[in-house]
Order: sequence, then structure tokens, then C-alpha cells
Amino acid sequence: MGQPVKFLSTSSHRSGIVRFELNRTVTGMGHERYRADEEIIGTRFVDELAKRLLAVNKFTEVHIYGSVVTAVLKSNNDFTAHDLGTHDLGMTLNNAITDLYTYYKPGS
Repeated sequence: MGQPVKFLSTSSHRSGIVRFELNRTVTGMGHERYRADEEIIGTRFVDELAKRLLAVNKFTEVHIYGSVVTAVLKSNNDFTAHDLGTHDLGMTLNNAITDLYTYYKPGS
């Protein structure tokens, strides 16, 4: 069980930055920063979300504060933040974020 996490993806005024606004807070009042070249050893929800986003292998950094996730796109990507809604990456990110709080899936 658990509730799906709903989110809205938006682009930043800065090129190469993507923002995700979640319907729940995952960090409390703390800022959390993660880099693709650093191992994430934590087990909190915020750590799991960062692991999932960085595992997509399209981002170099992820910053999470409260319910806002900011991700830096790798410079070698052939798409922009505006393409996330139509790109296959959009579905991959949707799956990574939506079931963050889902503990039980029917049939499993």
C-alpha cells in the first residue's frame, strides 16, 4: 500500500535545469545535495529518490529541498527540459518518482 507521489515537472530559467514539484515533502527543512559521481549510502526517502533519479543516468546533480527537486541535466543529452513530457525519459522519471511511497503492489 501507500499513496502514489504526484509531481509536476517544470524547467528553470537556467538552461539544463529541471524542477520537479512533488505533492509531499521528502526532506523536512533540510537541503539535500547528491552528485552522480558520489555513492548514496542513506536509506531515507530522500536518499532513495536521489538514487532513482541519478540511476536514470541523465543527471549530474540532484538537489532536494522540501517538496522541490532540482536536477541538472548532463550536457551531452540530446533533449532539453521541455522535452521531458514527450521523451521516453518522462515515463522513466514518472515511474521512479510515483511509486516512492508504494510499499505493496497488487499481485506482488
